[in-house]
Amino acid sequence: MDIDVIDLKAFYADRLGRIAHRLILARIRRAWPNLDGSRLVGLGYATPYLATFAAETERCLAFMPAPQGIMQWPHEAPNAAALVDTEMLPLDGGAVDRVLVVHCLEHADSPHETLREVWRALAPGGRLIAVVPSRAGLWTRTEHTPFGHGRPFSRAQVTKLLRDSMFEPIGLTRALALPPTRNRLVVHNGASWERVGTVLWPRFSGVLVVEATKLIRQRVVPVRQPRRQRVLAPALAPAAGLRPRVRS
Repeated sequence: MDIDVIDLKAFYADRLGRIAHRLILARIRRAWPNLDGSRLVGLGYATPYLATFAAETERCLAFMPAPQGIMQWPHEAPNAAALVDTEMLPLDGGAVDRVLVVHCLEHADSPHETLREVWRALAPGGRLIAVVPSRAGLWTRTEHTPFGHGRPFSRAQVTKLLRDSMFEPIGLTRALALPPTRNRLVVHNGASWERVGTVLWPRFSGVLVVEATKLIRQRVVPVRQPRRQRVLAPALAPAAGLRPRVRS
């Protein structure tokens, strides 16, 4: 983990961070328009996005990786944040319905093990959204945003990672097509820049937003053919209709 919670909080308090938050959240909200009654966990630094969903969920928790550090969340209610090992989540199997993974997989020692733990914690049919830096994106080429740190992914790489972790990707979009600059003209017209960039240079967008569903694969056990049993017939069986002679 090469970025900590203080840096992440500072980024989202900045003007560029606020526009990035708004653009990414729009992609997440499009995939999850209503989480009425769901149990939601944010893994990584997901609290800027969790606030939108907290009021409509049955339960909403923020799990922050130990190397990253932790801050209380939410501020106006009892704390719902915990410091965790991303490969050993403090949840029973099948305990949650949705997991939002942000600022996590690109820093994880083993993204596969982290996703397998998310798979364990999700209920059957549960879904996750992973927001990861795009390998081809402009935002990975600058270190003044969190997306310029850690391990970026290509579309093929994140799809394979999810499938190897027993998830089936069901949707992938891109966000942050605007340049990663604090230039006032860009920041104040961020939505317009995003629309233009999405049309003209979508491949260079800063992040991939991938939704996937939990797969449950039944173990296939080959059916063994029943062994043929040999039936032994007596060699000297009496002919039909004949009775053995009984001595008096």
